[in-house]
Amino acid sequence: MFALGVSEVMTDFNTSNNYLSALVVSIYVLGFAFGPLFWAPLSEIYGRWICYSVSNILYIIFTIACAVSTNMSMLIVFRFLAGCFGSSALAIGGGTVTDMFPVQHRGVALSLYTLGPICGPAIGPVIGGFVSAAKGWRWIFWVLSILGGAVTFLQVFYMRETSATIILRRKAKRLRKTSGNSAIISKIDADKRASGSQILLQGLVRPLKLMLLSPISFLLSIATAFIYGLLYLLLTTLPMVFEEGYGFGVGITGVTYVGLGIGNLIGLFVFSLTSDRYIRARIAEGKMTPEDRLPYILVSCPLMAAGLFLYGWTAEARTLWIGPVIGLTLFGVGNTLFMNAVIGYLIDSFTQYAASALAANTVLRSVGGALLPLAGDSMYQSLRFGWGNSVLGFLALGFTPALIALYKYGESIRLKYPLKL
Repeated sequence: MFALGVSEVMTDFNTSNNYLSALVVSIYVLGFAFGPLFWAPLSEIYGRWICYSVSNILYIIFTIACAVSTNMSMLIVFRFLAGCFGSSALAIGGGTVTDMFPVQHRGVALSLYTLGPICGPAIGPVIGGFVSAAKGWRWIFWVLSILGGAVTFLQVFYMRETSATIILRRKAKRLRKTSGNSAIISKIDADKRASGSQILLQGLVRPLKLMLLSPISFLLSIATAFIYGLLYLLLTTLPMVFEEGYGFGVGITGVTYVGLGIGNLIGLFVFSLTSDRYIRARIAEGKMTPEDRLPYILVSCPLMAAGLFLYGWTAEARTLWIGPVIGLTLFGVGNTLFMNAVIGYLIDSFTQYAASALAANTVLRSVGGALLPLAGDSMYQSLRFGWGNSVLGFLALGFTPALIALYKYGESIRLKYPLKL
């Protein structure tokens, strides 16, 4: 939502630094790199509900702080903190899906879970463009605070704990109280001999272990960082293409993001329609492995590359505006297939610690989403839209051989390098 209000911010705060204009958008995503390191393991130790509740309330506070910022430094700092505290859903959501759904039904559940993060980059700029044009950039944050407050109210009062560890621990506590038998403990706790502080330390270190010591997790994190960086580079540079290249106003430029959203929905529909069906067939054959979530990544990078080529060269040639929008649609299809396949694979591979596995992936992914957009302005100035996007498309294609190898040999690599979590 905020991407289209940046030009107003630059005017209000009397700065023309292009790096700052990109940073004030992407710094929020950098917060996603730090928040999950804490929210994911804390949710596995203390429960999902309390982490969602605390983080959502703090997110609202720091979003309001963004709305009342008086200089660029304040806005950047509060944007970063809002990202840190707003990242709990990204960090914990996969764990909640694992808590609630068996493997053969997770594809549809994942699609519903990712519907918000996937549609957000398309719907947000549409709303943000018109809000910024009508009321100014500060009202973007007021709208976010109001919507966040409504969602948080529903979450706090209607959401229930889903973590098996926490549910069993509470049940054992009730039984100890009602029976007077202090020896009653849950089976999960009976298997643990560590102290509370040791359990907390192990939990906080777990995402880093998954990120650095698991070859599978590390490779997927690197690939996801680049793909996520591409997405945010497009989000931050679309105004450059459509406002400067096509002469669109801020509000109409926001509407062009719908092309990306349509592509995301197509990818989501394909994943929902086919993933669980394929998993059930593999289970019936007795051959199901987590790698069965990965076939989609084999076509995702070529689709994104095709979208980048079409988007870049039609924008360079100033063809009818629908050309770049179709390119964004193709990119959206590939992006969604890639992200859902990766999330599904990590959840199926690290079921009990799915939240930590997704947090490990989110760390590098968010670093890519925050830093790659900073290169967008200088890249397009040097290479223009055609060759600039072509370079990105060739890099996306470069990941395809590694992803094919991961699909083919992922199981043997995963079993060869087990982690004690």
